[in-house]
Amino acid sequence: MKLKVLLPNKILVEEEVRKVVAEAENGSFGILPRHIDFLTVLVPGILSFVADSGSEEFLAVDEGVLVKCGPEVLVSVRNALRGADLGDLQERLEQEFMLLDEHERMARSAIARLEAGFIRRFIQQE
Repeated sequence: MKLKVLLPNKILVEEEVRKVVAEAENGSFGILPRHIDFLTVLVPGILSFVADSGSEEFLAVDEGVLVKCGPEVLVSVRNALRGADLGDLQERLEQEFMLLDEHERMARSAIARLEAGFIRRFIQQE
């Protein structure tokens, strides 16, 4: 079966796999090649797959959608990180979250400065 993981700006994974395991709102589930077609909403968590070579890989995924149709499994998520080792993946996730937190702090600071400048100019016009 072919697994394709789509992000808003790129294709993260596009390869033949033997098995996919993911998490939905009602729990974890597995997909094998002859699994019935279906659609589900994914929750943030770990998606794992076994490549045709036999190696298991992991994706830390944000919320998204998984569609199993025929021999294809399509996953569309806003954000995802790929790793062969869960420990390494956890470290990379923590670094990514720290970076996102810093960007969020900078954006909030910029918005606060804009609001203060707007209020100052508004008061001066009166």
